[in-house]
Amino acid sequence: MTQQPPAVDRLRPRRSCLAVPGSNPRFLEKAQGLPADQVFLDLEDACAPLAKPEARHTIVKFLNEGDWTGKTRVVRVNDWTTQWTYRDVVTVVEGAGPNLDCIMLPKVQDAQQVVALDLLLTQIEKTMGFEVGRIGIEAQIENAKGLVNVDEIAGASSRLETIIFGPADFMASINMKSLVVGMQPPGYPADAYHYILMRILMAARTHDLQAIDGPFLQIKNVDGYREVAQRAAALGFDGKWVLHPGQVEAANEVFSPSQEDYDHAELILDAYAYYTSEAGGKKGSAMLGDEMIDEASRKMALVIAGKGRAAGMRRTSTFEAPEA
Repeated sequence: MTQQPPAVDRLRPRRSCLAVPGSNPRFLEKAQGLPADQVFLDLEDACAPLAKPEARHTIVKFLNEGDWTGKTRVVRVNDWTTQWTYRDVVTVVEGAGPNLDCIMLPKVQDAQQVVALDLLLTQIEKTMGFEVGRIGIEAQIENAKGLVNVDEIAGASSRLETIIFGPADFMASINMKSLVVGMQPPGYPADAYHYILMRILMAARTHDLQAIDGPFLQIKNVDGYREVAQRAAALGFDGKWVLHPGQVEAANEVFSPSQEDYDHAELILDAYAYYTSEAGGKKGSAMLGDEMIDEASRKMALVIAGKGRAAGMRRTSTFEAPEA
């Protein structure tokens, strides 16, 4: 495993991860103006085989010349079982490395596939004189073997930033009885995705990575998208793919805390800091209104407050220390 100290903050906002075909200049232009946290320019499923070579150069052009302010810039390359992967990585990273944040690797089945990408990125960075280790990796889990190996995959490289669930290929790989990606299969009276999502989430959190849910293909069914997104958000996922501009707002809303929850989290942090201080009596626990808060409360509040801050939220209340 290649070890490099992370050069950047790996926990960037990824509430909405917008997929854009790398072969479509019109979509690449439009994506720059959408309020998605992350945009990934796709060389895999969204590009026909004959379009892939030209799409690499189109992506380089748009990464270098486009205005992606405020967005995490990602390129999804083809998986290692194809003939396109190495050329995808070499062309895109050599051509636009300084304007690229991550490479997304699809259909990851074992840790060595992540290691191979890490080594290739390191060689390119050294050859081109780029900062070594700055470009991150996003690993997409899309079949049973990848899920079985997800713990090793999540620990395979210090470049890793996210573990992503790829539902369409995964459903096909296990013969799930459904043609509607992301929706529950008929005949099963519970959540058929719960184990998969929790397995990915546990592996991600073990290695301090983000967990991202995959796409919902019924792009005009925003209510259906919101329902599926809420399931992942409730478990603790950090964001979800969006395939259409109409899904962006829903994703940003679902994966952000409510104003009430955000304000409450900030109040808990302020109150706990005060009560554990000399001025506050050096208490291990204290009351905030009718609620007892302690170190566990602080940890939970940090998560909510962190999500709110990343989303650009502003608090509407302040903590006032009690009068002596």
